[in-house]
Amino acid sequence: QSGDIPFSAPGLVLGLLFLSTAAMGSCSANYQGLLQQLQSQADLLQDTSLLLDPYIRLQGLDTSELRKLCKERPGAFPSQDALWELSRWDLLRTLNATLGQALHRLTALQQDFPKARDWLTVTMNIRGFQNNIHCLSQLLRASSETAKPTQASPGASPPPIPASDAFQHKLEGCQFLSGFHRLMGSAGQVFREWGKTPRRSRRHSPRHLALRKGPRGVQLFRRGRRLVPRGHSRLWGRVSGVPLVRTCHCHTVS
Repeated sequence: QSGDIPFSAPGLVLGLLFLSTAAMGSCSANYQGLLQQLQSQADLLQDTSLLLDPYIRLQGLDTSELRKLCKERPGAFPSQDALWELSRWDLLRTLNATLGQALHRLTALQQDFPKARDWLTVTMNIRGFQNNIHCLSQLLRASSETAKPTQASPGASPPPIPASDAFQHKLEGCQFLSGFHRLMGSAGQVFREWGKTPRRSRRHSPRHLALRKGPRGVQLFRRGRRLVPRGHSRLWGRVSGVPLVRTCHCHTVS
């Protein structure tokens, strides 16, 4: 109908991603396929043009000074470093719980978005994201008690905001959205790394891997290997199946 608000381009793509996720029904057994879906959803949900940018314009915060106040509040969402330090299952569980809380907060902010269809598309894709998290956790066989996708309960409508607190409410809203988009970007980077190193059971942090390599140019000797002094050669023999090592002090004749 002519009165309907058309989908934005990112909103249309997000809608298609959600439909493909919902059409799956039961969980897919394609590990790489789930990773790619999660990565695509995270990459799109990190786009600030979906929520943060329109919120800033609609709330009258679109100035250089006010935008500086819209930075993510420390501790509101897991930092990127914190995500890297988690095991795969712990990261999936953390993301699922955090997104469940984000859905509650987005429900409270719904009245601040006149384009309800775009807002609904984002929330639907968050639920699709949670569904893929649940399916991926099943493939990892981490636990039968893995948290399932949660839904924001209707609950009671938030009380009206007093006039004196209206500006603070606007700032808290944009800070929350800024952190949400950043979290999605961080999650996308983690899933990209998982795709490069499938099914790695240890920590997936590049920093953690770098520490395990040791100093550059220094070889790490494994158990069972012995050093042989330079200028000595090893002569191997075998008596009754037992290897013998004889050291020969040899002189080189020029």
